[in-house]
Amino acid sequence: MPDPYIRFALPDDDEELTILDKTTWSPVHEVMPQPQPPYGPFFSERHTPEDTLVAELDRRIVGYVKIGFPTPLASNAHVRQIQGLAVHEDARGRGVGRALVRAAVEEARRRGARRITLRVLGHNAPARALYESVGFVVEGVLPEEFLVAGEYVDDVFMGRPL
Repeated sequence: MPDPYIRFALPDDDEELTILDKTTWSPVHEVMPQPQPPYGPFFSERHTPEDTLVAELDRRIVGYVKIGFPTPLASNAHVRQIQGLAVHEDARGRGVGRALVRAAVEEARRRGARRITLRVLGHNAPARALYESVGFVVEGVLPEEFLVAGEYVDDVFMGRPL
């Protein structure tokens, strides 16, 4: 089983990433309603190709991770945040998610960050286990912060030093 190839996204990846984002939508990890066509662009001012790492297997994009600033404050500029992670169903269990998270950690470090954080829904046990396996720890929980698919769900803050 080959390792995924991790690279920065390119502007031309927009359509393929938009499709991946929509096909991987699930109430297990999304707080927004399921998107309906026509879909907007994947990239925006907030998340540019330079802030997105993609994973390829067999020359096909099978996952992505978005890295950004948690706030626009200068006093918080030493922190980066994972602001989106998706892996195509066919590629799960092949190390794609772990490779993307590790790449995000390394990129945050390369950009001079001292910490990296993320938010994950409390009921998303696979994602929480993945993040813990790469050194993230729970730093806080907002109980029942979201109402998703008729159930109240915790918002879990995780982080790690770089």
